[in-house]
Amino acid sequence: MCPAGGARRTRLTGERPRRVGTPASLLSLHDAGYRAVLERIGHGRVLDVGCGEGFESLRFAGGGREVVGVDYSYEASEAARRTAREAAAGSGGPSFSVAQMDTRALGLASGTFDAVCSSHLIEHFSDPSDHVAEVARVLADTGTAFFLTPNAPADFENPFHLCLFERDDLGRLLRRHFTEVWVGALDATARVKAEFAVRRAKAEKLLRLDVFDLRHRMPRRWYLAVYTRLLPIAYALVARSERGGTVDVRGEGAGAGGGQWFVADEVDETTLVLFAICRRPRR
Repeated sequence: MCPAGGARRTRLTGERPRRVGTPASLLSLHDAGYRAVLERIGHGRVLDVGCGEGFESLRFAGGGREVVGVDYSYEASEAARRTAREAAAGSGGPSFSVAQMDTRALGLASGTFDAVCSSHLIEHFSDPSDHVAEVARVLADTGTAFFLTPNAPADFENPFHLCLFERDDLGRLLRRHFTEVWVGALDATARVKAEFAVRRAKAEKLLRLDVFDLRHRMPRRWYLAVYTRLLPIAYALVARSERGGTVDVRGEGAGAGGGQWFVADEVDETTLVLFAICRRPRR
């Protein structure tokens, strides 16, 4: 599942969630993951690795928690710092700090975080073992780590996704670094899955125009450049179609926040996201 070679993205591309420009359905998917983590953490220090613009990390702040967000990208970490400054404006702002770091070699002390969240990051490494090892290293002995990643059978072609997992694959990797590991699903209702399936079918129809498979024959950096430039256009088309959709993909009212997304034990080929909870890091 994990191709040899490759490198993590280093730019703030449209592929990572952004407050402006990312379709509501994808924001809803990421929002559901952060909500699932938030429901399972208590007080203490929380680390969000691959924090992006930081607006999702910010939801961990409050409730007696000190939140640290880290991201490899300079652009992303700067955007997250702006998010932190905006949140801290005035008195009594939440405790949220940001640092630019490689999440395969965190410049953080061992065993210092009560919770660590790795949301839709592990698939961006050609070899994710170093990343998981670092999460385990900085986690306190009594802490909990959370991993969210696309379920390989349900994921759509994305050149930034270098290592996709099925449930057993993810479990095997995580058990090398944690004694207690549970891998389940962050899943959605049939209506939400149908919306994603329709968009996937449209995208697959477009990809079939590449009859000579040029995107996989050209140098990878060319493919990434083309993909990065075309993605905002695709996102705009998706956003337009969502305005006429039947599902409240924004997570409002009866939408994602009201039961459209849920954590489950069962995983099948239609499961959209794998959700792992890990405790007792191996030292």
